[in-house]
Amino acid sequence: MYRTALYFGLIAATCLFAAGFSDPGTPAEAPSLPFTTAQDTFDQSKALALLREEIKGKEKLPAETVFKNIQTLKGVPAGRILAIMEMGYSRSLGVTCTHCHNPEAWDSEEKPAKQITREMAAMAKTINSELLAKIQNLESASPVVNCTTCHRGQVKPATSLD
Repeated sequence: MYRTALYFGLIAATCLFAAGFSDPGTPAEAPSLPFTTAQDTFDQSKALALLREEIKGKEKLPAETVFKNIQTLKGVPAGRILAIMEMGYSRSLGVTCTHCHNPEAWDSEEKPAKQITREMAAMAKTINSELLAKIQNLESASPVVNCTTCHRGQVKPATSLD
């Protein structure tokens, strides 16, 4: 049960990631952003590579000591945050980082999707930790719901079989 709760907590909290850096240092040459103007296509692979480079050497530190505005993944190693965001949220909703984040200010709260995600993660946590355990005769010893359960790779959750 603990493992399931931890797994879900990591997946759910991923989208809640409001990364920015609390101590980014001053590199000799700032890395280029994964885009040049708002009209350019966001390159998620490049953005993630840049972020991985920025946290190099800090991967095992708690996320909240490496990134700014971490609200739900406190205690998770910083090196796992980017994987959680990419696998747990981007793929589950079929979006890129820019759905919730401004790549020029990762910690910004300007996009409502970030807070919606936090609230939906809290909802899923409640379902997993309180409600599923009360359902008798489930075939799984430790059932779990996550973003993919409803979203299935789409921003809008599935509401029908069409």
